[in-house]
Amino acid sequence: MSNVTRRREEVFRLIGSCADRPGIVAKVACYIAARGANIIEAGQHQDHESGVFFMRYEVMLAEGDSEEKFRAGFIAVAEELGMEWWLSSALRKKRVAVMVSRHGHCLADLLHRWKFGDLPCDIVCVISNHTSLRELVEWNGVVFHHVPVPTDTPGRECAFQQISRLLEEADVDVVVLARYMQILPGWFCEKWPNRIINIHHSFLPSFVGANPYRQAAERGVKLVGATCHYVTAVLDGGPIIEQDVVRVRHNDCFTDIVRLGKDVEKSVLSRGLLYHLEDRVVVHRNKTILFY
Repeated sequence: MSNVTRRREEVFRLIGSCADRPGIVAKVACYIAARGANIIEAGQHQDHESGVFFMRYEVMLAEGDSEEKFRAGFIAVAEELGMEWWLSSALRKKRVAVMVSRHGHCLADLLHRWKFGDLPCDIVCVISNHTSLRELVEWNGVVFHHVPVPTDTPGRECAFQQISRLLEEADVDVVVLARYMQILPGWFCEKWPNRIINIHHSFLPSFVGANPYRQAAERGVKLVGATCHYVTAVLDGGPIIEQDVVRVRHNDCFTDIVRLGKDVEKSVLSRGLLYHLEDRVVVHRNKTILFY
């Protein structure tokens, strides 16, 4: 069977990082070649400040080989290099839960891209603190959960405990905040480190927190942007995955700025999520390495 006609399930992603030194690429490549496997995509990066080497390989396994055998054999290579690593199937779709409040533009865009195959994932449920988007979600054949979030502390805690249980029951791999207008508790963020993705409607670190479009309009900005980032306990301070901007003219009113910003939000969030789904994002300290 030719490589061209090989099944996609035989392709795995090998992602790793270790202290940089000569011979890392050669050692990994030799292991892959010795198994009769083929590297079909390769990315490497050295962080000069920390001296850490990062890599992401897509590997087509030899006929008769398996993920389990490849993984077991690579353990010795990784130990020799002091490498932190993981292996991910290119076939298995990650399970995604979307959390949203009243603004539905990002949710609608994600559902559209998912339905038409542009996002290789399974959207297993949508959780909202409002009911206004239930019809949109259920029309797309996705489970909708309404979990109101009270303003009092005990009520908020109870709500997020309920959300946490829903995510566990759905066995999700990643949570997407598609304009979910609630601050997540610290324990919630720590439970899914680098697995909660948020879209913030400003070009961070500018205009952190609430009403960034209003803040931008009052400052007379010439560019308005959006930021896709991982969520941490620090408000809008997690590692940035993707960003983009659009130009604002002097005669654009606040409504114009919001309209322009919404378009950027949708594209930035979908790109950031796609990078995560394809294991192209590696978090290092409070920043990311992206293997485009």
